[in-house]
Amino acid sequence: MGLPGMVLSAVAAVVGAIMYWGVATQTYTQAHGIRVSTIGVILMVAGGVGFLASAIVYGTSQRSPSTPSQTIDRSTKDEAGATTEVHERRS
Repeated sequence: MGLPGMVLSAVAAVVGAIMYWGVATQTYTQAHGIRVSTIGVILMVAGGVGFLASAIVYGTSQRSPSTPSQTIDRSTKDEAGATTEVHERRS
């Protein structure tokens, strides 16, 4: 899910739209129970639902700006005995 799911869902919806509005079916396909327009509608609906679900997952997985930053304190001593302290803030 996420961004790749959004792309796949958009492609499915586009293919469904082409099948619904762009393909002229013969009476032969309707006599055997397969309607290209019905498959197109199913793909458009599934693509729309998949796009919404993927957009929700993508939106909630992003780090919010209100996430508290991390601080790291380190202190080191060199050979002369001098102490160096480092204070890092990571966001």
